Amino acid sequence: MTTNAKKGRIFSGMRPSGRLHLGNHIGALQNWVNLQQEYECIYCAVDIHALTDSASKDATSQIKPNIYEMVLDWLAAGVDPEKSIIFVQSHVREVVILHGILSMFTPMGWLMRVPTFKEKLRQLDATEHTVSYGLVGYPVLMTADIILYKADTVPVGEDQLPHLELAREIVRRFNHLFGPTFPEPKAKLTTYPLVVGLDGQSKMSKSLDNHIELAASPEDTTKKVMKAVTDPNRKFLSDPGRPEVCNVFALHKYFNPDKVDQIHQQCTSASIGCVQDKQLLAKGINDKLNDLRERRQELASKKGLVEEILMDGAAKAQTIARETLGQVMERLGLA
Repeated sequence: MTTNAKKGRIFSGMRPSGRLHLGNHIGALQNWVNLQQEYECIYCAVDIHALTDSASKDATSQIKPNIYEMVLDWLAAGVDPEKSIIFVQSHVREVVILHGILSMFTPMGWLMRVPTFKEKLRQLDATEHTVSYGLVGYPVLMTADIILYKADTVPVGEDQLPHLELAREIVRRFNHLFGPTFPEPKAKLTTYPLVVGLDGQSKMSKSLDNHIELAASPEDTTKKVMKAVTDPNRKFLSDPGRPEVCNVFALHKYFNPDKVDQIHQQCTSASIGCVQDKQLLAKGINDKLNDLRERRQELASKKGLVEEILMDGAAKAQTIARETLGQVMERLGLA
């Protein structure tokens, strides 16, 4: 891979939670595929990061199979190993070494002020005396992920900007203390749409079981869509609907974009009912994902293919990582 005619090098990662759903696809995966045309992309299954949420042997035993399922979705969606480096975080152990080194130069105060850390404490009903260093030091490992591969661009939503700014601070401190070594990663602000789940209440999520997997069968997709919550005020077919509060209508924008105006008019005039509306959505989702699902089945039938792609990606990533870590050791006087 070369950077000729490319804008720069991107790093982005996903936690391996298994098969991806519509929200993952709309929110991030489509963007990953598109970025390959303009950037040299490095995409990583961040299994070490996943340990911050996996505190038991049963939980950690699911990480490896989850990686396989997730990467199958990546490949089926169009993440191309000929255009991008695709690998597993722990397969390039240099990231752990760089994480340890960076942690020596990162003040605790910087980590404690990260908004997502404070939010996580609230979610876990925990205190700074009971959480693991892994949770506190999460942004340092994220920084190591990015700069180990000399990535200069990171696609993020606005809510992730504090993490990236901390990475930039860590880079500035290291470069100031030991000489220019890393580029300061800049944000490529990306709109990550909030995809509401089928319950109509919360973000689409596996843990809430309000999702539809990309790899779901057409039959399962239709069954799930037909159970989706729509406008709670529309109790009878003759009642005009309110598309602006209906999560089914929101999904039409992605899966039936050419029919959105028509569906809006039919809903607000009560000339279409929620059952028919859901049937249209189910068809739109199945039509849109048909090619992806066929590619996924074909990829899954090729024994050892995903493992081979990840092994090849790790070898490419490690070539960059070893060179970077060598430079770091020289700067520190440890080489």
